[in-house]
Amino acid sequence: MNDPSTIDLTAASPAEDSLASYAQRAYLEYALSVVKGRALPDVCDGMKPVQRRILYAMGEMGLGWSGPNRNTAARPVKSARVVGDVLGRFHPHGDQSAYDALVRLAQDFSQRYPLIDGQGNFGSRDGDGAAAMRYTEARLSRITSLLLDEIGMGTVDFVPNYDGSTLEPRQLPARLPFALLNGASGIAVGLATEIPSHNLREVADACVALVKNPKLADEALFALIPGPDYPGGGQIISAAEDIQAAYRSGRGSLKVRARWKIEELARGQWQLVVTELPPNVSAQKVLEEIEELTNPKIKTGKKALSPEQVQLKASMLALLDGVRDESSKDAPVRLVIEPKTSKVAKEQLTTALLAHTSLETSAPVNLTMVGLDGRPVQKSLRQMLEEWIAFRQQTIARRSQHRLTKVLERIHILEGRQVVLLNIDEVIAIIRESDEPKAALIGRFNLSDRQAEDILEIRLRQLARLEAIKIEQELQALREEQGKLEDILANPASLRRLMVREIEADARQFADERRTLIQAEKRAVAEVRVPDEPVTVIVSEKGWVRARQGHGHELASLSFKAGDALYGTFECRTVDTLLVFGSNGRVYSVAVAQLPGGRGDGQPITTLIELEPGTQPVHYFAGPPEATLVLAGSGGYGFLSSVEHMTGRNRGGKAFVSLAEGETLCAPSHAAGSSASQPLAPATHVCCASVGGRILTFEIGEMRFMEKGGRGLMLIDLEGGDQLAGAAAYTRSVRFEGTGRGGRAREEQLEIRSLNHARAARGRRGKAADLGFKVERLRRVE
Repeated sequence: MNDPSTIDLTAASPAEDSLASYAQRAYLEYALSVVKGRALPDVCDGMKPVQRRILYAMGEMGLGWSGPNRNTAARPVKSARVVGDVLGRFHPHGDQSAYDALVRLAQDFSQRYPLIDGQGNFGSRDGDGAAAMRYTEARLSRITSLLLDEIGMGTVDFVPNYDGSTLEPRQLPARLPFALLNGASGIAVGLATEIPSHNLREVADACVALVKNPKLADEALFALIPGPDYPGGGQIISAAEDIQAAYRSGRGSLKVRARWKIEELARGQWQLVVTELPPNVSAQKVLEEIEELTNPKIKTGKKALSPEQVQLKASMLALLDGVRDESSKDAPVRLVIEPKTSKVAKEQLTTALLAHTSLETSAPVNLTMVGLDGRPVQKSLRQMLEEWIAFRQQTIARRSQHRLTKVLERIHILEGRQVVLLNIDEVIAIIRESDEPKAALIGRFNLSDRQAEDILEIRLRQLARLEAIKIEQELQALREEQGKLEDILANPASLRRLMVREIEADARQFADERRTLIQAEKRAVAEVRVPDEPVTVIVSEKGWVRARQGHGHELASLSFKAGDALYGTFECRTVDTLLVFGSNGRVYSVAVAQLPGGRGDGQPITTLIELEPGTQPVHYFAGPPEATLVLAGSGGYGFLSSVEHMTGRNRGGKAFVSLAEGETLCAPSHAAGSSASQPLAPATHVCCASVGGRILTFEIGEMRFMEKGGRGLMLIDLEGGDQLAGAAAYTRSVRFEGTGRGGRAREEQLEIRSLNHARAARGRRGKAADLGFKVERLRRVE
């Protein structure tokens, strides 16, 4: 196989072929077919195979624009006729898939520069489907001429169609990089692409700049193409650095939000009107999201609305009175949102809507496509442009060579006619009298076979004196064109100048204004105002949580379900966070303000977080973001981290403490940070106790602070299957808790004087301590 785009899938001999090798080969063939034959666009023309076949078939059907300035449009034909021609000649797949591709090429809300001019119902941005292909009509749009005009000029290779009955182009001779202009979206086998659309003028300017200076700096390139230009407009709020990082790597995510205006009404009333939406967001989707916010439904498996749903519903109903869609033909997007009262702050309403609906969303960037070498690769913006420029230079060279061949053939013919005109009487006599006039003409006037054939076919009226003048004029024009074409083919600088002129001419004809505003803004975050009040978080051993107002509650007054008991209480504030430590080392966070009230037994913590299968909550801590904890595993390793670094917005928590197989998580110990009732002095030392009865204390400065979590450093050297029972930060004393003989709960408090007997460097074995019971947990005592 000489084609670089192919993958060697040479089969083994039948004797050596096994089921595994056959399955591997078959899967590779299938994957390659999906990647290159369906899902990914080509960097040369920006087309997927079905799109390329649709456009080529429509061009062959005469459905394009013609005339000197492409000002004459063909009459549209039924879409069913186009689909039938595409399926019968080039694309033997389902008719609906081909029609869907045709519809997408005609949608101005999907394509920045629609390639098909559709008449009839071609769907809407709200998800409405197009009418059946028997009802709609289609023809090529004017800009499609940039893809098809040079198709018959020897610019691209043609390959046999699926049954070998005809030929189809491998690529279209695109005069501009349509892979960037219209973008693409697709999912292949193991690969996906999400190329955003861009502005034609900006892309053309970048191409011209790169042709003139291939070493153009990235900063200059990004100044010419500052970001995507979506069909529906909107605003890109990502910082310029984020956009450039996505362009450099070929992958990223941009933050895009809707654009709106405030319409002032009578008597001081006002309404918010959304006029542009982010990509792939419809007015219907936004309406459904607002309905879910103001009238939430109970989630599957739950008996009532969650506290977050209730709180969000109340906050939205306090701001929002109604919303309606007034979109029409004159206003493609007009979403009217009415505030509860005219006194509602405009910024507060817009922030709430942006934070909780798709009016602000993320738009992925994944510049994966089939490259110039035929391989599917994720490319940077510069690589995309450079490969298209290389393809365009090759296209111009092939077009020039094709035209030069035609010019030379015509010159050759005209030179033969000149000889005839000088000896017209003799030529007529030879033709009249000779049995083999062709051979006689060749022998008498030293003509070529093609020239002699042309003379024998020429009409007598073309041999008049006036025709000689026309031949001379045509020869002169052709020789001038020959010189230009030979200069283009021999001089790369001439080819580049021609390429620049053509790009600039096409840009002048088809360029339009940018639709998407690029202006960096902070992401909208809906702040739920929680009063800062003292509260006591109560957690039971079986994971029931509640929050009682105030501090200093008597533990004896707390009640629990039968068989349950107190795990611990945390005196904190309503603005603090409750951390739940799972048995797998993940940390889950719940705002204290979301906890149920102190009456009753509370609520299971499992209803507020999403535990992985097989995971159980084992420890808890509630406190402010700046609180620092000692975290350790039974394997003897640990580290320091703060509540703010363990807090996350995901109900599924975040992996934080790395535990080896068979290890368990020790109870966290409060090392520093404010306490709710009184300031907590930073701990100066750490005490570690093993199940085997060894104690080690060392300065807390020997531990490492890890913002992203992990395994940490060795705290105590464990031998012979011993395990770490706990690690506690302290300043003056530590309480050891465990079980003694008969399973009775025991505890012992050691003061700093006793703890100093076990002082050593971190990672040592420590000293044996006879506490008289098995240690299970350590607590800091102040």
